[in-house]
Amino acid sequence: MRVFNYIKFSFVEGTQISRFNILTAVFLGAPAHFFFYVLFKYTFHLPYESFVLRIMATMLCLGVLPKLKNQDFLRGYFPVYWHLMLIFVLPFIFTVYLLKNDFHELWLYWEIFMIFVLITYVPNWLMFLFDLLVGVMCGIAFFVLTTPDIRLNPDFDISLYSIVIFFTVAAGYVFSYSNKRGQIALEKNSALQALSGSIAHEMRNPLGQVRYNLEAIEQSLPAYRPGSLSIPINDDTLDKLYKNVAKSKVAVKRGSQVITMILDQVREKPIDKSGFAYASAAIVTQKAIDEYGFESRKEREKVLFSRDEDFVFRVDETIYVFVLFNLIMNALYYLKSCPDARIYISLEKGVQWNRVKVKDTGPGIPPENLPRLFDAYFTSGRKGGTGLGLAYCKRVMESFKGDITCDSVEGEYTEFILTFPVISGYDIRSNREELIASNKALFEEKRILVVDDEPADRAVVREILADLDAIVEEAGNGREGLEKLSAHRFDFVIMNLKMPVMNGYEAVENIRNGKAGSENILVPIVAYSAGSYYIVRGKTKKAGMQGLISKPCVETELLRQLAAIFHDCQKHSLQDFTGKSLLIVDDSAFSRVALKTVLEKQGMLVDEAFDGMDACKRLESKLYDLVLMDMRMPLLDGVAATKRIRKSRGTNISSVPIIGLSGDSDEGSIEDAMQAGMNDYLVKPVDTKVLLMKISQLVR
Repeated sequence: MRVFNYIKFSFVEGTQISRFNILTAVFLGAPAHFFFYVLFKYTFHLPYESFVLRIMATMLCLGVLPKLKNQDFLRGYFPVYWHLMLIFVLPFIFTVYLLKNDFHELWLYWEIFMIFVLITYVPNWLMFLFDLLVGVMCGIAFFVLTTPDIRLNPDFDISLYSIVIFFTVAAGYVFSYSNKRGQIALEKNSALQALSGSIAHEMRNPLGQVRYNLEAIEQSLPAYRPGSLSIPINDDTLDKLYKNVAKSKVAVKRGSQVITMILDQVREKPIDKSGFAYASAAIVTQKAIDEYGFESRKEREKVLFSRDEDFVFRVDETIYVFVLFNLIMNALYYLKSCPDARIYISLEKGVQWNRVKVKDTGPGIPPENLPRLFDAYFTSGRKGGTGLGLAYCKRVMESFKGDITCDSVEGEYTEFILTFPVISGYDIRSNREELIASNKALFEEKRILVVDDEPADRAVVREILADLDAIVEEAGNGREGLEKLSAHRFDFVIMNLKMPVMNGYEAVENIRNGKAGSENILVPIVAYSAGSYYIVRGKTKKAGMQGLISKPCVETELLRQLAAIFHDCQKHSLQDFTGKSLLIVDDSAFSRVALKTVLEKQGMLVDEAFDGMDACKRLESKLYDLVLMDMRMPLLDGVAATKRIRKSRGTNISSVPIIGLSGDSDEGSIEDAMQAGMNDYLVKPVDTKVLLMKISQLVR
């Protein structure tokens, strides 16, 4: 299999059908044969010249001309024609003339020239040798069959000539490698020039989603009547508002992912494996489909998902979701020309490999494009594309210790196959034991209430938490849960949202209003729901819940998420920001206002500075507990301002904690920030939870 793959790779690498190569074949190769026929026959009077061979070579060279205007010319057979043309025009004809002219000195020179030219057209050693040997052998066979009385009298030094041939091949490969690098550089430069346009193109869809949802929110809001109460919002309208807000957040998240992917791919930044965790392929894939920003209900209905053969894989959920986003986006782009086409996403369990298949019944991919589909900067005709998306998907899948391949039949279908290694029971058990060992102290002797009308779901949670030595109690609905909370203090609540008698939202509202005892008002609550994750998350957060776990989920996923939420809630509960003073330094008024709004809700006293110079002046006159410093500002940027603060003579000023804020995520910018004296660094747009965690760590 490896040999076959290498041969396939050699054929692709050795088939350089660029516009420049086609032009040289047509406008240099074709007329050259007429010119040399006349020159060698009537000027130099060489013993052998053939008008028929020259005509055939000319016609073969001209045969590539239609490819300039029609990329579908000969379709997948054109590369074969290209190599046949090269074999005939170069090694075959040159060998025939060398032998027919009895190793004439002129043709010895031309043979060397032929080898050099063939290398430049065929820059892969295996394909070069194949084309050269086939052409030479066919030339010898032609000479033998068309020469009745074979008499060859070579009078040149073969050993010296061989040395020249050897160095010609070496020089040809050096030139070919340099040329190849130059072509890659040109392709990369062209892609980078189109990068700004491409980012704008890719961002139009998520930005359009945000705009559409904001307009929908505006339409759903009651009319503004100064001095009078507005009309109450009914449940249906409120549900629509939450959906529109959730969709807007997903669109912004997706846009950020697009930018991150493009920048990481251009910088060739390694995939961060620290966030890899075991998860259910069915749940994460369904989440990706739910979160994708479809332009219409009709477009959503084109995607059909079969989750029958669920399996566990080890991935980073965010970048796996992005891989699916990319495949769905590409498929929908090409399905615009096929209104009745569909996208089928399915799971397939195997012995050694599990698979996620994304198949569309669209126009398919031309066979000549398939081998280069995952090459960086290669585009297969999509307007505005950079050729980075599928290359990034390849890197992601390889980081998962899997692969991504494509099978397509033009005019019928295209199928991308994501392959993941099978996770053994031993690996899952080991991961579970590791999670239990690392979180046992966190849950030990903690009182946890599971409120759910499904006994089976309660049993799953109870069984997992039993290994953590947690004290687990159960309730069958919201009212029962309130009674339990009124009787005892709990450290944690897992709340199902849809239940009879009293649902999860009502129960949480009563808890936060103190109707379950003042000691439980701030108890961490996690929603447990089978609803659409991205929509439900907004509702639960607004209701006062700290997290959301999807139903159903695999054991390790449930344990990991519970531990993360519990740990996060405990960390935040330790820090009280009331009365803490903070300075926001940013030249963007919008950014300052947005951050100030969030931080003042936490009880902080917030001041603003519009650049580094202003910040330094404010720090000289007032003591702050922390500074949020934008990296790029006029007059004095964040790095320069931080250096000046650290060199200040005042101890209170020089030691103030500083968190850098920037849209740049590259290692160079982070290193500059750390070397300047910043305590931490966050990439815009800043996640509120992460920001509060960082502030909690630095403000004492």
